[in-house]
Amino acid sequence: MNKNDPVSTKIKIDDGKMFIGRSQDCTPIAEYAKAMHNAGNHGSSEMRHAAKIPLIIIEKYMNDNGVTFQEVMNDQSHLRKIVNDPDNKMFRIWPGRI
Repeated sequence: MNKNDPVSTKIKIDDGKMFIGRSQDCTPIAEYAKAMHNAGNHGSSEMRHAAKIPLIIIEKYMNDNGVTFQEVMNDQSHLRKIVNDPDNKMFRIWPGRI
């Protein structure tokens, strides 16, 4: 696991089937978001710094919704769903609705 990319991948082969597990310690990202929020670093009215979403959360969304990373990045509705999801509130910096 790289310090700058804290996502780890584990592969297991059992009875001829391959299983891939991905995990990430999201605590530092949540702490960063909380510190930015508490400091009032929300960006400007023209460009809000709404959240810092961990890669693993985006990957889960992609798997759950059958979309690619490119689709998530090109269609703002996907990012809105991820950022506005109450389960991701610990990663919010600006608390307003996107």
